Amino acid sequence: MIAVVILAGGEGSRIGGDKPARTLGGNTLLDRAVEFARGLSDKIAIAVRDQQIGDVGVDVVPDEPEVEGPLGGLIAALRFASDKSADAVLTLPTDMPFLPPDLADRLEHDLADRSAAIALSGEHLHPVCGLWHSDVLDAVPDYLASGRRSLRGLAEAVGYVAVEWPDHPSDPFFNINTPADLAEAERRLKA
Repeated sequence: MIAVVILAGGEGSRIGGDKPARTLGGNTLLDRAVEFARGLSDKIAIAVRDQQIGDVGVDVVPDEPEVEGPLGGLIAALRFASDKSADAVLTLPTDMPFLPPDLADRLEHDLADRSAAIALSGEHLHPVCGLWHSDVLDAVPDYLASGRRSLRGLAEAVGYVAVEWPDHPSDPFFNINTPADLAEAERRLKA
């Protein structure tokens, strides 16, 4: 049983701020991510730093305030999963609108005895698209004490498996960071 948490705590400064509210194909990036998550679990939350996101019909959890970046969102996600008695939590970013439909199944299949399963495509590891055992939360204090703060670093510290998707021109892990990326996503959606 997994929980799904959408990581939406980034500032989105390269796109002009408020990235989750940007529209693609008539829907916000956040609405698209929530719809994807609903196909995977009934235990869904959105992790935010300090932005207001309005009512999207799922729980909202605050990023760990003392930890910047996606790691703060992962800590919130792990706590949410633990509170919901989920065995693992799948983290999804708001800015990857073309995620593969088999994401959760493939990560769960390969997780086995590892603490995390992380998506890999085109030789790029995507730690924001990861399935993390809920007990990874127990390893967070020691990891933070080491001074490191990256998702990849935590995955390495707890033991992870990379789950590879074929490199393809229409990369399902394409992410939107700039207005040009958003325009490219609109083009891909129409194609």
